[in-house]
Amino acid sequence: MPKMSLKKDPFAHGGVDPTTFVDQPEILRFEQGGVRFEVLPTPGAEGADNLCLWLPDQGILFSGDFFGPIFSQFPNIFTMRGEKVRKPIEYIASLERQIELEPEMIVPSHQDPIIGKQKILADLIKMRKAVRHVHDETIAGMNAGKTVHELMKEITLPPELEVSQIHGRVSWTVKSIWEYCSTWFHFDSTTELYAVPISAVQPEIASLAGVDALTDHAASHVAAGRNVEALHLLEIALAGDPTHRTALETRRAALDHLLEDTEAGFQNSYEMDWLKYRLRETDPALEGAP
Repeated sequence: MPKMSLKKDPFAHGGVDPTTFVDQPEILRFEQGGVRFEVLPTPGAEGADNLCLWLPDQGILFSGDFFGPIFSQFPNIFTMRGEKVRKPIEYIASLERQIELEPEMIVPSHQDPIIGKQKILADLIKMRKAVRHVHDETIAGMNAGKTVHELMKEITLPPELEVSQIHGRVSWTVKSIWEYCSTWFHFDSTTELYAVPISAVQPEIASLAGVDALTDHAASHVAAGRNVEALHLLEIALAGDPTHRTALETRRAALDHLLEDTEAGFQNSYEMDWLKYRLRETDPALEGAP
């Protein structure tokens, strides 16, 4: 608890001096107004200091942001919006702690309360098994010498462990686990070691290959449903000529197809928002293209 009330802007950081610390595996127990409370450390979700509040007599778990925007779902181990990496093993352990509680009700920070012990337990167990499956398959693939992109393509959830991927995605979790265990160096290229990105030489590649030729090949990829491959080529083409109308039109088509795919599939909010953002960038560029 803070020693004094906050007098700063609500979005400012710091300014609170804690008097009581709660850390794994400690549980803070107290009683207020005749109600028993337990503050549980549940790392691995929104951060290492994530906490949940448990009312043992009522069987109610106030989960905060532990589960993200919906329950149940596949977690976002490392969000693309930017924050510290979350540890999947800690997340699994925190889920196991919640399973042991056998809550009658979960009150999350998003959406309505979830009621019913059997449903809650079934969903918690499925989430735990899903994260464990992805973690173990990723580690096994790494030990077998497979690349991060191979594993991102190969690893999926079996039908009995399917959960919503509206917030986190299995393929992104594979990449997060890979980089958590192996760091940023993927052993793909010597250039990973240096401060010269591929974008530094893309205009030269465009000059050598020809923007028209690159755009034609990209259009062939789009026609065949290989939209990501098309975007790789279009990034090179547009580095050579940012106002190339056909390249911009082809990029828009590839982005549209990717957006349609995710809207019909996982409906991942991060992916959809990013694709819409890139489409909004493309439209004014097309308006100014010759």
